[in-house]
Amino acid sequence: MTVTKEVVGFIFECGRDGPDYKVCRHLLGKLNVNIEMVARFLDVKTRLLAECGPVASELLTTCSRVVIIWDLMPPWGGNPCRREDKKKAFQSLKEAKVPNHKVTLICIEQELECWLMADTHALGVVLAKLKHPHQLNSRLKSYNKPDHQIKRPKTQLISLFQQELGNTRKYIDRNHALLLAQEITDWSKLRRSDSFCRFAEKAARVKL
Repeated sequence: MTVTKEVVGFIFECGRDGPDYKVCRHLLGKLNVNIEMVARFLDVKTRLLAECGPVASELLTTCSRVVIIWDLMPPWGGNPCRREDKKKAFQSLKEAKVPNHKVTLICIEQELECWLMADTHALGVVLAKLKHPHQLNSRLKSYNKPDHQIKRPKTQLISLFQQELGNTRKYIDRNHALLLAQEITDWSKLRRSDSFCRFAEKAARVKL
């Protein structure tokens, strides 16, 4: 029997080749093969929060619901505040007359790299492949609550890549983020991230 896929709209704070889009598309496919992603891109967080309403309204003409995803960091002025971010997004949705029950807001704490650093096995596999035939210098740290324990994860990941691979082979999100996501073989580490669990439950409709 053929299963009809649910068509879901996604709005990202990146371009068409952005790491957030590529990683979320990959993880969504692993979580639930019966969801088809239709993506729209609003480049940066400030634009996403201000313009998500009209974009969501357009997506709802063909999609059953809309998921809006952004990173808490960087704050782009002032201190990062998830509540303030959501307030701005809801204002844009209200002005576009988009019903709240059709939209899910997912703020990744702190950045996408927090999810990627949470799975130390996947991170170790990628680093080992890039460093082959040499061994890794350090043991990778494990986190019980990655959303709260990993501060500025992208900066930490850049530092880790430089430490293991040297200054000439830096972490570049558009090149390496998807490689790290593709090495995730189970959800045992990622389920420790509250923001990832929200992505799984609200975007993919899967309870981890």
